[in-house]
Amino acid sequence: MAKVELKINGVQHSYDVEDRTLLVNLIRDHAQLTGTHVGCDTSQCGACTVHMNGVAVKSCTVLAGQADGAEITTIEGMAKNGKLHPVQQAFTECHALQCGFCTPGMIMAVSGFLKDNPKPTDEEIYHGLEGNICRCTGYINIVKAVKQAAKTMSK
Repeated sequence: MAKVELKINGVQHSYDVEDRTLLVNLIRDHAQLTGTHVGCDTSQCGACTVHMNGVAVKSCTVLAGQADGAEITTIEGMAKNGKLHPVQQAFTECHALQCGFCTPGMIMAVSGFLKDNPKPTDEEIYHGLEGNICRCTGYINIVKAVKQAAKTMSK
């Protein structure tokens, strides 16, 4: 067993977990934050993307012990004071989702991407979305949402 202390969405937590526990399982099973989805278990789909110390990571590739002392932001921590994050707002306004399974991970990946690249070209957006799979939308509205969020965040 390992003791893991971390801050999730601004709240300090301490958990005793098995050494092999993945961060995604700590978030879902211990912290009870189920917005982070388990998709493929192989780091291919991106449904489990969260921010760890401000960097977008696939939480199915991180052991909970590796996150000891880290600051984690999940989809539940993106909105502030009842106001959606600009990426969340853009996904809503651009209808950038259908079934919604990929959406939390996609939003987390996009917000991390835009932090590093606030004025992306179309080609950079396509590259930035690699590693996050959506089986429903065809990505057209997701790309529109990224562009809208980039404009909003650069104001």
